[in-house]
Amino acid sequence: NTWLVMLIFIDAAPLVRSKLETIPRGLQNFWEVVVSILDDLVVETMGEKGRPYFPLVATLALFILGCNLIGVIPYFQSATNNLNTTLALALCSFITTHYVGISKHGSHYVKHFLGPVPWLIPLMLPIELIGHLSRILSLSFRLFGNIMGEDLAIVILTLLAPYLVPLPMMVLQVFTSFIQTLVFIMLTMMYIVGSLEEAH
Repeated sequence: NTWLVMLIFIDAAPLVRSKLETIPRGLQNFWEVVVSILDDLVVETMGEKGRPYFPLVATLALFILGCNLIGVIPYFQSATNNLNTTLALALCSFITTHYVGISKHGSHYVKHFLGPVPWLIPLMLPIELIGHLSRILSLSFRLFGNIMGEDLAIVILTLLAPYLVPLPMMVLQVFTSFIQTLVFIMLTMMYIVGSLEEAH
C-alpha cells in the first residue's frame, strides 16, 4: 500500500507538469489549491524563513494523507498503521530538524542542549537529549496508534454489523486522517523553527 501511494504521486507529478496552462483547469486547478493551502500553512507557522522547507513539509503532508486515506478503500490497509512507516517518517523529521540546526548555527547549535547557565549543564544536557529523542517516539507512535486504532475499530464493526455500522466510522476515519496529517506536519515545522532560533 505504501508503494501504491508513492506510485500515485510519482505518476501525478509529470502528468500535471506536462499539461501546465496559464489559466488552470482540471488536475492543475486541484494541485494549485493544494499547494497554495500548504504554502500558506508553512508561512503562517514558520514565517518567511520557512519557505525553504516547504518541499519537505508538503511531501510529508501529501504522503501521510495518502497513506492514511488508502485504508478507507475496501480491501486496502492504511500504510501508516505500520510502525515501520511512521518510524521512518519520524526519523526523516528528526534528522532534518538537527541538520537544519547544525547548518544554521554550526557548533553553536550545541547550546540548545546546555541550558541558560553553565552550572545547569549536567542537569539540562540529559533532559534536553531525552526530550529531543522522545520526539521520534512521539511522532511515530501518535500517528501509528491513531490510524491502527481506527482500522481495528472498522474491522471489528464490520464483523459485527457488516453494512451500516462501519459507515460512520469510515467518515470519521477520513476526518482523522486529515487531523493526524496536520498534527505531524505542524510538529515537524515547530521543531524546525526551534532549531533555527538562536540559543540564549
